[in-house]
Amino acid sequence: MEAETPSEGLITPSPSPSSSSSSIKRRCLCPVQKTLFRRKTSRENVIFKTLLDRFIPNRSAMDFDYAHYMLTEGRKVEENPKSTETYTSPSKQAYRKVLAETFNMNRSRILAFKNKAPTPVDLFPTGYLSADTATTTSDLQKPVKPRRSIPQSSERTLDAPDILDDFYLNLLDWGSSNVLSIALGNTIYLWDASNGAASELVTIDDEDGPVTSVRWAPDGRHIAVGLNNSDVQLWDSTSERKLRTLKGIHQMRVGSLDWNNHILTTGGMDGQINNNDVRVRSHLIGTYRGHHQEVCGLKWSDSGQQLASGGNDNLVHIWDRSSCNSQTAQWLHRLENHTAAVKALAWCPFQANLLASGGGGGDQCVKFWNTHTGALLNSIDTGSQVCALLWNKNERELLSAHGFSQNQLTLWKYPAMSKLAKLRGHTSRVLFMAQSPDGCTVASAAGDETLRFWNVFGTPATTKPAQKKTPEPFAHFSRIR
Repeated sequence: MEAETPSEGLITPSPSPSSSSSSIKRRCLCPVQKTLFRRKTSRENVIFKTLLDRFIPNRSAMDFDYAHYMLTEGRKVEENPKSTETYTSPSKQAYRKVLAETFNMNRSRILAFKNKAPTPVDLFPTGYLSADTATTTSDLQKPVKPRRSIPQSSERTLDAPDILDDFYLNLLDWGSSNVLSIALGNTIYLWDASNGAASELVTIDDEDGPVTSVRWAPDGRHIAVGLNNSDVQLWDSTSERKLRTLKGIHQMRVGSLDWNNHILTTGGMDGQINNNDVRVRSHLIGTYRGHHQEVCGLKWSDSGQQLASGGNDNLVHIWDRSSCNSQTAQWLHRLENHTAAVKALAWCPFQANLLASGGGGGDQCVKFWNTHTGALLNSIDTGSQVCALLWNKNERELLSAHGFSQNQLTLWKYPAMSKLAKLRGHTSRVLFMAQSPDGCTVASAAGDETLRFWNVFGTPATTKPAQKKTPEPFAHFSRIR
């Protein structure tokens, strides 16, 4: 029996430690497989060598605008520069020069790598601009308006002895004729801002006083005076004569007043809000009922269509003008987000239906409302009692007066509500604020018995057109009975 001779392709010698895995695999293959393996290996080597020799650019970093220019316009100039100089106008040559500088044509390569900072280029040199273009550029290069300087101290301080340190009252107002009125105890004083002259309007009897609220009529001549005995008096400041007394409209003191043309709205400690037509004998024409504690804030909107009221019951109500003649009027919105008495109310002069309200010591927040929907837009914790609010008529700014514990005025930038300035000087809570007719100066009165004037809102940049005169509510005062 013959011994079996193994075939050539199946014999596998013992591998040496130095042999590679590829040689082991190649020795295990049949002749046909070896041929195919040799072809595949040679092809891979060619491809690998080719990849090593190639340079693959980053096309995302290429400057295709520059490349296109060099392939078209740039080549024409290089091949025949004399023809360009002969037939090209000076303005076109200037344009090409600017274009060349813009494309940074002194570069030696087309690739513009992103990690290299671009060279700053003046796109419009002065010599290459026409008169019209130069004017436009100068307009674009106008200096930025410098930031307004806000004085940190009051420009004038007056004594205010016997002023009542009562959060719920409204004892300061600045009329359209530039006369400031302030109630000190039982006496109302007038200070003419145009010449600095002070005068006494009236002193109320002890049994009727003290004065609990004052409010100028839109004409700047007549003034309403609320008293502790629940009466409201109407005075002519020019003749220093009392025109009439509104009796029986409240059962307790009248701490808040506001005008809407010939309608005088009064808020009392009894929680009622009454509308009075001062032109007729039966002046009481309507009542708003919604507060169950003292009404300490009243403000009609600039349009005269909505009234905001704030009370010691922590509520803010929005009322509609169309229902001021009704005895059973229902509020438009009842805003219940404050947690303390709401006296500070201010309608925005540049955005309709925007109301700012401030809460007392237990709340310390300024809240912004959309009075069309009743939605709360924003709430800012000021850190101290909010006693009064005033909008800047010339800028988007809001000024707030504070009581415990900082006793300062704070100027806010709206709508970011970043603090622009803190005005300190009062040593007691700043209970009352009034704004001059031009909107620049603010007067503040505090429990420290001082009246301070602040140039906080600056001077208007442009003169606004004169506003339409509001019909004088006392044009026929002889008819008032």
